[in-house]
Amino acid sequence: MIVNQTKNKLLSRKEKICNSFLSQAIGLMFRHRQNLVMVFPEERKISLHNCFVFYSIDVLIVDAQMKIVEIKRNFKPFGFWNASQKGKYVIELAFPGEYGVGDHLLFC
Repeated sequence: MIVNQTKNKLLSRKEKICNSFLSQAIGLMFRHRQNLVMVFPEERKISLHNCFVFYSIDVLIVDAQMKIVEIKRNFKPFGFWNASQKGKYVIELAFPGEYGVGDHLLFC
């Protein structure tokens, strides 16, 4: 479960957690609409593709302090994107909610 503590809003009840390189490379490809969290060992620059994901998503780049540092809204299928900020977590939301840069999140 992911909660936006700043706005006191639930962002996701259930999400797929991706810790390994392989699970992160596969991500949401060929999957039904769902939310996903990628966890990296340390903050890093994020590059994403949306190949073989057949729906738009919102992407949140979250730092080690659980603060949203960048948002890519309405990331279209078969697109590519490079974040300008480093992140420790990438949250891909197939069901967008209420959030903004600077909001603090909580994983439950």
